[in-house]
Amino acid sequence: MNGVNTLRSVVRGRVLLPNDSDFDAARRPWNLAVQQPVVAVVEAADADDVAALVRHARAAGLSVAVQPNGHGATGRTEGTILLRTGRLDTLRIDPARRRAHVGAGVPSGRVQAATAPHGLTGLPGSSPIVSVTGVALGGGLSWFGRAHGWVADSVTAFDIVDTEGQQRHVTAETDGELFWALRGGGGDFAIVTALELALHPAPRLYGGRILWKADRAPEVMEAYRQITATAPDELTVWLDLLHFPGADPMVAVDATYLGDESEARDLLSPLHRLAQPLSDTTRTMPVSELGTITAEPTNPGPGLSRAELLTELDDVAVKALLADPIAPLLSVQLRHLGGAFTRPSDTPHGPLTEPYALYMFGIPSDPATAKAVAARQHGLAEALPVSGRKPLTFLNPSESVADAFAPGTVARLRHLKNHHDPHNTIRSNFPVHG
Repeated sequence: MNGVNTLRSVVRGRVLLPNDSDFDAARRPWNLAVQQPVVAVVEAADADDVAALVRHARAAGLSVAVQPNGHGATGRTEGTILLRTGRLDTLRIDPARRRAHVGAGVPSGRVQAATAPHGLTGLPGSSPIVSVTGVALGGGLSWFGRAHGWVADSVTAFDIVDTEGQQRHVTAETDGELFWALRGGGGDFAIVTALELALHPAPRLYGGRILWKADRAPEVMEAYRQITATAPDELTVWLDLLHFPGADPMVAVDATYLGDESEARDLLSPLHRLAQPLSDTTRTMPVSELGTITAEPTNPGPGLSRAELLTELDDVAVKALLADPIAPLLSVQLRHLGGAFTRPSDTPHGPLTEPYALYMFGIPSDPATAKAVAARQHGLAEALPVSGRKPLTFLNPSESVADAFAPGTVARLRHLKNHHDPHNTIRSNFPVHG
């Protein structure tokens, strides 16, 4: 393939081809259970490099798949050049305007570290190492989404390379349709090299994890339902059923509150009235330390996930969740939504009206275990009041945009894809054409 063999003359960043010793490591996604076939890997030096690569790929009839580090990889990369954007790492904070200019390779934790001294915050999720751009392109569920909506709702501009290899600044005023699609419709329409993000006040933050033995799960669940029934938008509470290898089953509640400790402890008092927990890390903390709450892995590994949105958390749902051990799953997480998620949103997802998100995770260590994990996830989903819709960033490799968006939205996204990229030069993790 001449277009591949001449890549080193096109870009200044590192190029890895199948015969190079580092090729397999460079193309490896975060989820090691996903196979990622590509014809080359390019680690772009900057936005000019991205533009040059796109022009070259288009002329050669090739496609470019974009990933900072592959957290959302699905393996739909056959025949593509894999573009790594980790070196696009510019980060500028404007505290007076409450804006952040965030390069495509900047992880959430770095934004939080830069905003914390100013009493500001971005909209971080549970992991500090996931790129802000990747999350925003998928809509994005944040710790502070109940107060401020989708991560994408706070994006005010994109710097992109379009499918002709031209660099552009896209806003609601300059290209309203493309701006709409990029705010949660995925990365199928252009390559984002940076974005501008509205920041939010966070002068005080209280948060942490409280952990109990699994036999306390019914009491914890009842307290969780009581808290979430009246929670203000500033309070976010997640419940986790956990069963790690070599450990006894446990139940945890993770919480953040944008406010004073005394207010937070009052809101969480149903939990504090329960039996002595195994541990309690709740405290006043800087927004830069949000990643410590769930302490998610910082190294790649295999995983099999499934997410659902619940229409309610009634007695029937609680019984289904607690009736049996979660094994072979490692975790079953309930995220309280509501608040600002339910308000008007000019994004492909639109308002998120379901009150809870469910995320189930297991490790497919061998074919038999993988089958058992999938069966347990399927059984739980079948027993719960699910809406059939799920956030784009929570989709697994077997799913598609049709699982995230309404049919009319999918049709609109496909029309935009045909208009902006008729040659399919850019291929996202979840292509809008399936």
